[in-house]
Amino acid sequence: MLRVENLNSGYGKLHVLYDISVECGKKEIVAVLGPNGAGKTTLLNSIFGIADIYSGSIKLDGEEISKLPPHNIARKGIAYVLQMINIFSELSVDENLRISMALSKNTSPEMLDYVYELFPILKERRKQRAGTLSGGERQMLAMSIGLVRNPKLLLLDEPTAGLMPLYVNLITKKISEIRDQKEISVILVEQNVQKAIEVADRVYVLVSGQIVFKGLPSELMGEKEIMKLYLGMGD
Repeated sequence: MLRVENLNSGYGKLHVLYDISVECGKKEIVAVLGPNGAGKTTLLNSIFGIADIYSGSIKLDGEEISKLPPHNIARKGIAYVLQMINIFSELSVDENLRISMALSKNTSPEMLDYVYELFPILKERRKQRAGTLSGGERQMLAMSIGLVRNPKLLLLDEPTAGLMPLYVNLITKKISEIRDQKEISVILVEQNVQKAIEVADRVYVLVSGQIVFKGLPSELMGEKEIMKLYLGMGD
């Protein structure tokens, strides 16, 4: 579905990613792991048209999208859930979701019902001001804002960051459900390596703007040096 080839990108004169190639197939969860400052968020920003593309190709269903502005990329079927500033705090839960739906050409009323079934606590809090939600509830809302657009591909930037273990487990479980129930592909940037490995079909490890590993989660577990040096796991 998504193919990134030989991507060089960054911000102005700040070159962040070097010859990056990443693929994500239909109904697939691809995890992008790596230390802080590795360029993981820049990869998502590049896909969504926020970062500057110096060279390379980004194709969605065979169509080049690397030169499109973010609003056009969204219309092509990509939803991006940023780590920060991802909800309208002053609006209610329901207003957040309905605004997102109103801005999308791909959505349907069933998607609102779906996210309320996926996250029942949001339905209970639908009239509540979004800024008063807990951290975990805010993350559920942020994901739902992306989901109601009925995307082909969901980009998630560290959705479990700073959450209590209860919410980490819940969010991770829901990512799998989204893939299985709606056949939505997911590119997951995550610091919680163990949780990412649990749900991912394939994994990329990014270090200093370059890919140092790509393969199955089981194969990554066997790369003891990479796990220890770059992901902080192992002895």
